[in-house]
Amino acid sequence: MTQLTLEMPEAVFSVLCQAPNEFAREMRVAAAVKWYELGRISQGRAAEIAGLRRADFIDALSHYRVNPYQYTAEALIEEMRVAPRPICFHDCLIGSLCRIQFGIK
Repeated sequence: MTQLTLEMPEAVFSVLCQAPNEFAREMRVAAAVKWYELGRISQGRAAEIAGLRRADFIDALSHYRVNPYQYTAEALIEEMRVAPRPICFHDCLIGSLCRIQFGIK
């Protein structure tokens, strides 16, 4: 693992009421969350950067109010189009309506 050294003003730690190691840990998580939100990295890679298990990273996304599902409307429609079986949350008669609505045969 590569180690980085950052120079920070001492006041940062007192203003945030954090020790340097706590600040570094939070900064890793915040950076990973932001890069994930921007679509630059996957959720798994972001969890790795943050030093968290994936489930814990999803919790961190919630803390930062970032949606864990980063899909564009176009990507979601394409995924539904090529799905092996129609994606329908109703799984009932309404499912046939969902297939018709999204043009899935």
